[in-house]
Amino acid sequence: MFTPLIRTLMILGIIASLLCKIPAASALTPDEIVVVANSRATDSVKLAKYYMKMRAIPPEHLIKIRPSWVEECERDEYDINIAAPIRKALTKLRTPKLIRGIVTIYGVPLKIRPPTLDFDDQDEVEKLRQQIQRLQQNSETSEKQDQPGLKEQIKSLNEQIELLLQTNSRASVDSELALVLTEDYPLENWLPNPFFLGFRDKELLLKRNQVLIVSRLDGPKPQTVRRVIDDTIATERTGLQGTAYFDARWKKPETNTQKSGYALYDAALHSAAANLIQRGQLPAVVDERPELFETGSCPDAALYSGWYSLGNYVDAFDWSPGSVGFHIASSECATLKREGSQVWCKRMLEEGVAATIGPVYEPFVQAFPPPDLFFSKLTEGYLTLG
Repeated sequence: MFTPLIRTLMILGIIASLLCKIPAASALTPDEIVVVANSRATDSVKLAKYYMKMRAIPPEHLIKIRPSWVEECERDEYDINIAAPIRKALTKLRTPKLIRGIVTIYGVPLKIRPPTLDFDDQDEVEKLRQQIQRLQQNSETSEKQDQPGLKEQIKSLNEQIELLLQTNSRASVDSELALVLTEDYPLENWLPNPFFLGFRDKELLLKRNQVLIVSRLDGPKPQTVRRVIDDTIATERTGLQGTAYFDARWKKPETNTQKSGYALYDAALHSAAANLIQRGQLPAVVDERPELFETGSCPDAALYSGWYSLGNYVDAFDWSPGSVGFHIASSECATLKREGSQVWCKRMLEEGVAATIGPVYEPFVQAFPPPDLFFSKLTEGYLTLG
C-alpha cells in the first residue's frame, strides 16, 4: 500500500492495475481477492461478476451486502450491514487460502459520517459556539497583551466542540474495511499503515496481518466502471503510453534539506518527474508556476499529480487509456455521484482516467502518498496499484 495512513479518508480507484509489461512480483493472485457488491444497488452485482470473470476471481469470492444505496452512511449501518457480513464471509474463506485484498464495487457506500448528536450535545455545542463568538468580539477590542489568552480560550472551546461532534471518527468505508478483521482499534484520528514503505522500520500499533488491501471500482455511472476495467486490462497487455505531467507550485528546491508538509510534497513532484526521466520510461513535464496546467495543455496524459484547485477540476488533460493520476487537495473524493460536482476524482473518471486517489473528507496532507514514491513503485511494474 502506498497510502501512509489508515482511516485518513483515502480511496483508491482500482485494484490490480499493472502499467508495465513486467510480471508483478508482489501482485495479488485471484484467489487472494474478494469482491464486495451491494445487492440493493442497480448494476453493482452485475459489474462485480464482470470484473471477477475478467480477473479469474473464483465466483465464491463474491460477497453480497445490503446497505442503503447512498454515498454516506451512519456508523451503525457500516457496522451492521457492511462490516459484519463481510467479516463473516471472510472468516469462512480465509481457512483454505489467506485473503489479502478486497475490491468494493459501484453501489457500496463511500464514506461514514460522524454520529448524530442527541439534543443535550447539540445544546452544548451551541453554547460553546456562542462563547467563542463572545470571545472573538472581545478580542477585537481587547488590549494587545490579552490577545494570546483569548486565543487559547477559543482554541480550547473549539477542541471541546470537536470532541462532541466526533468529526475525527468519520472515515472512508474502504479505509475501515482495511481493518475489518481487526477486533479492536481506535476510531479517532488516523492510524499509520504498516504496508507503507516509510514506516517499515517503525514499531506501529497495527501489524500487516491485521490489515487488508482495499481498492474500489466506482464512478459516476456503471459505464464508467466497465470502461475502467476494460482500459486497465488492455493497458496491462500493451504497457502504458503517453506523458507524465506534474503540476508543482514552486521551483525545484536547490538543497536536500529535510522538508515537511507542502514543501515536502512539492519537492516530491519534481522528484517524481526526475525519476521517470532518468529511467527513460515516459516523457515527463513539470510546471513549476503557481498557476495550474491550462485547459487543453496536457495531451496523451498517462500519469498526473499536482495541486491545488479545491473541488474545481481543470480540464487540461487528454487521458490515455489506463492513465493514473491524483490531485493533492481536500475532499476531492467527497462524491463520485453528485450531479454537477467538479471534485477531481469524479471528473477525472468521467474524462477517462483509469485510477485515482482522493479524500472523502478533509485529510492531513500526509495522508496522500508522496508522488515520487507512488509513481516510482507504480512504474517499476513489480507491484499492483492496490
